Amino acid sequence: MKYLIQIDFPHNGPFGKEMLGFMAYLAKDIANEAGLEFKIWTENEETKEAGGIYVFNNLEDANRYLDKHTKRLQSFGYDNIKAKIFNINEELSVLSKASFLKN
Repeated sequence: MKYLIQIDFPHNGPFGKEMLGFMAYLAKDIANEAGLEFKIWTENEETKEAGGIYVFNNLEDANRYLDKHTKRLQSFGYDNIKAKIFNINEELSVLSKASFLKN
């Protein structure tokens, strides 16, 4: 079973390419997390929000990472962090074009 973490929080910027310049180091660090299959970075400049979607291959690593990343975001000064962990229904997801879940 795979697990999805959904995180979002108020973010005043930067966004887009400017965010890349500020966050590339963090993206590389996150890529080395145990159990992480991938992260999708999310942002909405209009609503001033940012966050991410993460897929982990086990619940233990998902929970550990959520705790670690929440503390990291708080250390950066973010509050009102919303986070949830979901089980992924892989069979239905594959039927809806999530073919990367087939492994």
